[in-house]
Amino acid sequence: MSAVTPGPNDHFLKVYWRKFRTWRGSRPFWAGFFTILGGIPIAYFPYASMKLGNLTMSMATTAGAGSLIIGVLLITLGLTMWFHHIVRVFAGVAAILLALISIPVSNLGGFLIGFLLSMVGGALSISWVPDKKPGELEAEQSETVPGPRTDDDADGTMGEPDTTLETNGGRHSAG
Repeated sequence: MSAVTPGPNDHFLKVYWRKFRTWRGSRPFWAGFFTILGGIPIAYFPYASMKLGNLTMSMATTAGAGSLIIGVLLITLGLTMWFHHIVRVFAGVAAILLALISIPVSNLGGFLIGFLLSMVGGALSISWVPDKKPGELEAEQSETVPGPRTDDDADGTMGEPDTTLETNGGRHSAG
């Protein structure tokens, strides 16, 4: 057994942590995390009640149902970013639009906490791009790098030198 490979005595928490890091790196994890965290205060604050001694304060408004719908949709979009990351751009745009709608509907977007977290999550989701595997990266580089250019590239033969010779009155010229 070498010092590089883990042995059979590797702690199971380390194994799970490595698997989680691999899973987290293959999807927009932080985008989904911020979107879920943004949906929680948007859905929670209209239904929350705070007790101070015998005094109960409640934020019950007519927009409670709208806030609940927006919050649940944001949580769902965050989970979608995690588990169905192919639609990350749609989920990011939808999260940004729902965050903007939550400002007038849901107590300034969950007192700006949910609004800001959802905006950041949506922006991260839109900007996230999956990593390229080493084999894909080499194939892409070999396809995009052209060969040496010649003066006669007007005919569309990129990087292919013209090897035909024509005779013009006893003179040999290329092209």
